[in-house]
Amino acid sequence: MRRKRLVVWMTYKGALRIAAGMATLVLTWILLSQGGEPVSRTWSYWTLPLSGKTIAIDAGHGGIDGGAVSKEGVVEKDLNLAIALYLRDYLQQAGAIVLLTREGDYDLANQDTKGYSKRKTEDLMQRVANIKESEPSLVVSIHMNSIPSAKWSGAQTFFNPANHPDNQVLATFIQNEIRRNLENTSRVAVKDKNNVYLLKALENIPTALVEVGFLSNPGEAARLADSNYQRQVAASIYQGILRYSSGEKLSTDTSSDQEANTTN
Repeated sequence: MRRKRLVVWMTYKGALRIAAGMATLVLTWILLSQGGEPVSRTWSYWTLPLSGKTIAIDAGHGGIDGGAVSKEGVVEKDLNLAIALYLRDYLQQAGAIVLLTREGDYDLANQDTKGYSKRKTEDLMQRVANIKESEPSLVVSIHMNSIPSAKWSGAQTFFNPANHPDNQVLATFIQNEIRRNLENTSRVAVKDKNNVYLLKALENIPTALVEVGFLSNPGEAARLADSNYQRQVAASIYQGILRYSSGEKLSTDTSSDQEANTTN
């Protein structure tokens, strides 16, 4: 008696669906294992929630512009990039197209441009130009804070209310997730009062700037240098982006004028 053979045909689209489903399950496991928790478990959560969206991530500073430096020598530009790369991975696994303003230790100024101030100005202008050219759905800029006093710690997210009506919404969801997951601050998202160039220049694009922590605080500087903590920060920002992208509305106005000095 001949045995019947069952042949299963898998189309290219079918294979992509299976791969996408596996990627989402793996991402969910990663977030849960790091202390995060999915915001929603609707059917849309188990698909690729950011499919078709372009998201720009700005890793602040780079090249000759190191940004803030801790007493132990931890340099802001390195931390910004590390968190940006983790965030990129989360976003890509959720289906987003991700633009990084930099992927290594360099600035975007012309090679022939001389002088720190001129290079920094040209770098910032080129970042904005690259972001605008990509026409992203939203932008997140990652920085570290530093002030003379060592007592301050915790993250805070900033937005420019004049450039886009969603800026406050995006910043608030990110700050809420950082506060919920990291439990290192009671601060809320606030309006930028320091005229940060990137927040001013990106009109008509939802944009938020996250000051992840204070390098002037020795304890927080040590945490920020830890790769596991960096992943938790990135996962929190990612979850805030998910909440914003899902169309969730703010229940109340949770922003205020509470803020610390920021570094550009």
